[in-house]
Amino acid sequence: MTTTLGLPDDIQACLFDLDGVVTRTAVVHAAAWKETFDAFLHAREGADYRPFDSAGDYDEYVDGRPRADGVRTFLASRGIELPEGDPADPPDARTVHGLGNRKNELLLERIRTDGVEPYDGTLRYVEAARARGLRTAIVSSSANTRDVLRSIHAEHLFDVRVDGVVAAERGLPGKPRPDTFLAAARDLGVEPARAAVFEDALAGMDAGRAGNFGHVVGVDRVGQTQALYAHGADVVVKDLDDLIGQGGDA
Repeated sequence: MTTTLGLPDDIQACLFDLDGVVTRTAVVHAAAWKETFDAFLHAREGADYRPFDSAGDYDEYVDGRPRADGVRTFLASRGIELPEGDPADPPDARTVHGLGNRKNELLLERIRTDGVEPYDGTLRYVEAARARGLRTAIVSSSANTRDVLRSIHAEHLFDVRVDGVVAAERGLPGKPRPDTFLAAARDLGVEPARAAVFEDALAGMDAGRAGNFGHVVGVDRVGQTQALYAHGADVVVKDLDDLIGQGGDA
């Protein structure tokens, strides 16, 4: 049986990714990564460098991963190794953390200039889930999660936050490992089999499946439905509004 939220009736908690699920910031992230990597590649390889692909490279190597992991994974795809450096490296340092900090600098500039917009369908879904007694958590690799949620007046909608800050404090590996989602479920007092994961990133799908969660919902904002299914989604929707009203009574 499913509830009116389109979930199995034994689900007790919903674990939501931030970028691309709750907020319209995935495109902003992709643009900041492209600007960062293209400048680095141009300086390293000259005018004939192969640019960062905001679709393919972003989806495959960066989306959903912690910032430093995204740098390492993309550079490895190009056969490039850099010194790790230090998390406090300046954004012009030619290190893994330096590139990551440059990306974050560009991201924050774009957010300050353009603001952050929520997906209204997601906010309606979260409110509907809470009205039916389900616990809710935000699970993101972003270190800016709390500020972003406050900017859209949505911090109160989540009982638990496990983000880049919390993951660093607890030593949790990021997606595609399931550890951050598992930590959120523990913080909510819910077994993974009784929790649903909501993600738009392929790495997030992998994390949801690896954690043996009760239901994994893929949110397709960019036309990657088949890839989301291939990476473990139980169902894929264009917007979480599409799930409201599906199934039987809660």
